[in-house]
Amino acid sequence: MSAQVSGPSLVRGARASRSTIALKLLMAVSGFVFIGFVILHMYGNLKAFAGHDAFNEYAHHLRTFGQPMLPYSGLLWIIRAALVLSLVAHVYAAVALWRRARLARPVKYVVKKHTGAIPASRLMRWGGVTLLLFVVWHLLNFTIGKVNVDGGPTNDPYNLLVDTFATWWLTVIYLVAMAMLGAHIHHGFWSACQTMGLTGTQRSRTLAKRVAFTLAVVIAGGFSLVPIFVLAGVIEK
Repeated sequence: MSAQVSGPSLVRGARASRSTIALKLLMAVSGFVFIGFVILHMYGNLKAFAGHDAFNEYAHHLRTFGQPMLPYSGLLWIIRAALVLSLVAHVYAAVALWRRARLARPVKYVVKKHTGAIPASRLMRWGGVTLLLFVVWHLLNFTIGKVNVDGGPTNDPYNLLVDTFATWWLTVIYLVAMAMLGAHIHHGFWSACQTMGLTGTQRSRTLAKRVAFTLAVVIAGGFSLVPIFVLAGVIEK
């Protein structure tokens, strides 16, 4: 009798490996889209330091950009559509990879050892959930619902921003979300570089870690400046 090698299981294993790589690439690409967006969004927020008119002129320009080729707010809707698609792809890939990791080891380790992963890596799951909830509130606050907890008007972008961050607990929520964003970018950028094959040498790994840390600090810090200075009374109506 001759022994037979079970080919289908090898095929299934290869397919699973390829699909896992595809999911990681999907997370990496969608993550890069978000990093590009938050950098531009941070730049727009920092316009608040230039005063009421400069900030509102920037907000208005975003809605008229590309006219008459684009309709009013056309650019914003294109950006929103791209972000929604990227968000769906990012969350889908994250959930799928998490489920595969759970199925691969249904029994937890008796003794769990730290593997040397950076602390940000252990915040990714709950940090992502926190950011998702924050994005929902942020849209209700400034875009969809335009909620002014101070009771003031909502049709003036600059005044809405000042009224929001003059409320201390909203500023605290925002700063916590920015800390989570920094941690997410720190580990996410490093992981994306690994997935894209950009960390093959010690020099490239060191560079990727430095860029990840720099991006995290610059983006989280840049977003945090406006609410801090509003609460401190430097940015005011």
